[in-house]
Amino acid sequence: MKLTIIGFWGGYPKANGASSGYLLEHDGFQLLIDCGSGVLAKLQNKVQPEEIDAMIVSHYHPDHIADIGVIQHARLIQGFLGKKMTTLPIYAHAENQTEFAKLTYKDITKGMAYQPNEPLTVGPFTITFVKTIHPAPCYAMRIEAGGKAIVYTADSAYQDAFVPFSEKADLLLCECNFYAGQNASNAGHMTSTDAGMLAQKAGVKQLILTHLPQFGNLENLVTEAAAEYKGFISLAEEFMEITL
Repeated sequence: MKLTIIGFWGGYPKANGASSGYLLEHDGFQLLIDCGSGVLAKLQNKVQPEEIDAMIVSHYHPDHIADIGVIQHARLIQGFLGKKMTTLPIYAHAENQTEFAKLTYKDITKGMAYQPNEPLTVGPFTITFVKTIHPAPCYAMRIEAGGKAIVYTADSAYQDAFVPFSEKADLLLCECNFYAGQNASNAGHMTSTDAGMLAQKAGVKQLILTHLPQFGNLENLVTEAAAEYKGFISLAEEFMEITL
């Protein structure tokens, strides 16, 4: 598997950046995980919107779905220009029917409801879910293919359920919207300390901090997480590629 960070800001993108969006590739299949503000503009440096094979969405906050509409229009326009493509499946939970309905657009995209209590197969990937602690219904994902596993926490306060869910993962892509000592749980988010503690308890092979705050010295997040986790830690960076 190869993971490419497209966007990593929490809440909204900083200037010239993008909020949550991650491209996961395996055996020629391209899965876009979340699609926040600015993702389409950045994505086109790596892959064109008509080349994506599937999308999956953790929840319906704008910093995770804002660019779905523009990807729908991009694929529509490319169709007018003569490019042939299949209907793009967008997998998401159906607990918010109003937002879920927007995932289906003409014959361009189709919303596909995943069942959080059941494994989901998307191309070469097997995906399992755990519900997070967040103001809107949201699901973390464990994505496996080729004998490797990536866990994406999506947005959540820390919860003990993440430990067995993340156990021995090759990569933990963990939200880190707050610094050590701040009250992140009330906002449904994690601190650097939470991220490091989760990585250590689950015994993951590496930790990437994402969904980053717009304030403070981001390098402090790594230092604070390293007080809990002794493995490899990095901040998410635009177009960072991790091959497992």
